[in-house]
Amino acid sequence: MHQLELQHIINNELQVSRYRDYAPNGLQVQGRPEIKKIVTGVTACQLLLDKAVELNADAVLVHHGYFWKNEPETITGIKYHRMKTLLSHDINLYSYHLPLDGHPVLGNNVLLGNMFDITVDARDDITDLLFKGTLNSPLTALEFKQQLEQKLHDGRSSVLFCGNNAPAVINRVAWCSGGGQDFIESAAQQGVDAFFTGEVSERTIHIAREYGINFYAAGHHATERYGIKKLGEWLARHNELEIIFVDIDNPA
Repeated sequence: MHQLELQHIINNELQVSRYRDYAPNGLQVQGRPEIKKIVTGVTACQLLLDKAVELNADAVLVHHGYFWKNEPETITGIKYHRMKTLLSHDINLYSYHLPLDGHPVLGNNVLLGNMFDITVDARDDITDLLFKGTLNSPLTALEFKQQLEQKLHDGRSSVLFCGNNAPAVINRVAWCSGGGQDFIESAAQQGVDAFFTGEVSERTIHIAREYGINFYAAGHHATERYGIKKLGEWLARHNELEIIFVDIDNPA
């Protein structure tokens, strides 16, 4: 498949034109024209690029790529080494950020809802990134924390939890993958019992306490590894492509 055809297929499926994003979606670094083997992963870190070289991949497809707003424009330091790896091995880099969070089938958020047996009944915000729904089986606040740790972290105690003045039993839940902690106030104002996301800021705990809502920071990487994997599986089903998902573990 030609590199631009691949971009067209993914752009069309993820409806990238709907989103005002913090980095360019699509082909970010051009490599060889023909693509047969793709390595997918959450972030285009050096370890993932080295694995792509080892596997002789034609392209790397990630959720977190390069050229973010406000990052230095110079190609120096680790950015130089990453770019050198891609360019010297003629590997294409594709990145899809918010479109992969919000997609109704392949997206990180809908997949989290499926994982935790939540019936989604609403989405709001202009980018459709805050999801809300009802647990099909109500859980205590601590049981929900345990589920997050079991399913996202193989049982490790890795989820930060704040439940001050919050409901002891959770029925209604809101969530946003990755760095969505600032959606907590909107979620609380809509009457949910709990909100979970990937990251936490200092202010988030105070907001959770004052609104009386259960808050969980379950890990940016942990809440965003599923969309890119699902996108790769979708590509493999519909096209003659070899897709290899590589999970570079990250506790944050």
